[in-house]
Amino acid sequence: MNKKVVLSGVQPSGSLTIGNYLGAIQNFSKLQEDYECIYAIADLHSITVPQVAKDLRRRTYEVLALYMACNVDPEKSTIFVQSHVPEHLELSWVLSSISYMGQLSRMTQFKDKAKKSEENLNAALFTYPVLMAADILLYQTDFVPVGEDQRQHLELARDLAIRFNSKYSETFKVPDNLIRKETGKIYSLKDPSVKMSKSSEDENSYILMLDDPKTIERKIKRAVTDSDAHFCYSDDQPGLKNLINIYQAFSNESVEDIVKQYEGESYGPFKKDLAEIIIESLKPIQDEYSRLINDKAFLEEVMAKGASKASYLANKTIRKVYRKVGFVQI
Repeated sequence: MNKKVVLSGVQPSGSLTIGNYLGAIQNFSKLQEDYECIYAIADLHSITVPQVAKDLRRRTYEVLALYMACNVDPEKSTIFVQSHVPEHLELSWVLSSISYMGQLSRMTQFKDKAKKSEENLNAALFTYPVLMAADILLYQTDFVPVGEDQRQHLELARDLAIRFNSKYSETFKVPDNLIRKETGKIYSLKDPSVKMSKSSEDENSYILMLDDPKTIERKIKRAVTDSDAHFCYSDDQPGLKNLINIYQAFSNESVEDIVKQYEGESYGPFKKDLAEIIIESLKPIQDEYSRLINDKAFLEEVMAKGASKASYLANKTIRKVYRKVGFVQI
């Protein structure tokens, strides 16, 4: 690999939202032109919360088809299913031996998920940041494009790389965050104080990448705005600000131009135009997705080739790690 390595991934734990698209997937095709990109479908991470097996399998195919429908090219990037590359789990076990309980217990996402799902407070939920660190370090990754909510996990990966290198000699690259043009964080359409999430119980709080036009129109129409009828981009009007961020991300117009365009208008025309922009932006993705998802043999061929490419790279790292910690290899 002559290019710098970028690693990213998406869990197939639910249907993907426009938040997943704008925050991550739409950038995947752009990154592959300048970097050696490795894109995982992170099914191992998905089972930290209860899953229905047949649904998890179906969504794994769906995420792969959506990756490619969003112009991620399996000839330019390595696209693979995480569970197809057992080295992720092998490295995670080794890294667990140098991970500190206190550091893991301070992970914000663990604390948040523990509150939401106390009956499912399992060990994997506690240790999955170590698996995430293994995902990153396994491929000698240079950059990981992460948002604020994943920054702690990248810091853990950096800490573990430095700790292992110090204890056993230079082995891992210490990864950095890939700074990119930020899309304003996409929040729930019903509660703009929380991030848009595919796990929300209210289907009107998110827009899925595969939602049909009527559904998108309905959800945007019902999206909360604010009692203040003044059209402006302000923290005092979080509902409207969230919708403007979505409009800006899909249209590439500046926030200033959007506000100027709808100044003095009621929210109705803005919402109507926003729904149309989302529908038109998603249509070519949905059309290509429909073609790909019906070709299971091709998707499985892409999975197999991706797993082979990823395993080749991962095995080089795991053999080095096993030798350094003292495991006998035959």
